[in-house]
Amino acid sequence: VNVWNQCAMRLVGYSPDEVMGHSLVQEFITKDYQASVQMVLDQALKGKETANFEFPLMTKAGIRLDVLLNATTRRDEQGNVIGVVGIGQDITGRIAQEREYAKLIDTANAPIFGVDNKGQVNVWNQCAMRLVGYSPDEVMGHSLVQEFITKDYQASVQMVLDQALKGKETANFEFPLMTKGGVRLEVLLNATTRRDEQGNVIGVVGIGQDITGRLAQEREYSRLIDTANAPIFGVDKQGQVNVWNQCAMRLVGYNTHEVMGHSLVKEFITDDYQVSVQTVLDRALSGEETANFEFPLMTKAGARIEILLNATTRRDEHGKVIGVVGIGQDITARLAQEREYSKLIDSANAPIFGVDNKGQVNVWNQCAMRLVGYSPEEVMGHSLVQEFITKDYQASVQMVLDQALKGKETANFEFPLMTKA
Repeated sequence: VNVWNQCAMRLVGYSPDEVMGHSLVQEFITKDYQASVQMVLDQALKGKETANFEFPLMTKAGIRLDVLLNATTRRDEQGNVIGVVGIGQDITGRIAQEREYAKLIDTANAPIFGVDNKGQVNVWNQCAMRLVGYSPDEVMGHSLVQEFITKDYQASVQMVLDQALKGKETANFEFPLMTKGGVRLEVLLNATTRRDEQGNVIGVVGIGQDITGRLAQEREYSRLIDTANAPIFGVDKQGQVNVWNQCAMRLVGYNTHEVMGHSLVKEFITDDYQVSVQTVLDRALSGEETANFEFPLMTKAGARIEILLNATTRRDEHGKVIGVVGIGQDITARLAQEREYSKLIDSANAPIFGVDNKGQVNVWNQCAMRLVGYSPEEVMGHSLVQEFITKDYQASVQMVLDQALKGKETANFEFPLMTKA
């Protein structure tokens, strides 16, 4: 040693008097690094300088420091080599952080891998090893894309890596990884640019999530929806169709390709129901679901069909609203029967009336109108017993109605009705 500045003194703890004239390698370098440090010095003495060489120095207190060294050849005024000057940087703290970072990566409960600028694997944590089956020794230095990605995804995965190497990171990219056992796993990836301390891009780190099970559930969910014996459709947040099962296709006549990405309300709902259907969808997108909502759908042939709908909010795995799923029931025939039933009741040649659970009139046919003199508008919603039955029969008529509301019907019961006159 013939140069030892104040920073070296503070860092290592030895004064210039304690090191001058002593062998740097033999006295201050750990035995495991003596040969490599001696080689760097020998090369610099031959004019071949070395940059960014990492080696340890032992402090006076016996602590090992990690130093990043630039070894420069030292020459006299005639150009003769007279020694070596090393300009160092204490990287002990940085290396400790890197080791901690590496430990966190290695023990993380998510598969983490990394590649260098050439796409060769240089990070492969324990979770990745357990998931894929390859040990670090089996993957390090190998091409991630060429050796572990299925051919149909090699181009897209390579593009994600290339973009990350240019500083453009990608989140939530789905791609398959092949396990050592030949099983295809589905991985959701965040690809992050990896940089050195100078900010230079040195590779890509991917933090993954095994979504194989989730995708299998989604496929099963999709299959159940598609084969259900009820019409099921879904829309995204913009109201565009993104679910259309086989039953909906058979019922309405449009195939999947004809409806996907189209506006449900604007293209398939009659004008008179567009506002109310849109309101139901908007509520479901706000988390407020609707049951038993009736609305019409127009078939491909131009026929109007009546649907009874349950509108359910659709969420992603994080609970974020992504759309609406509607499970429907074709009630066209049922409504037609109800209309026919109402028509038969209304035109029957016997007086027919009905009351709801509260005893208020909700059925009043034409014969009842002719017989008693009150129009439907005059009786609907009014109490049958209180307003149209004589007081001496109100109790007995109320009892008959109460029994019928409990399921016990009565035949041939005589009672008086007061006409309008």
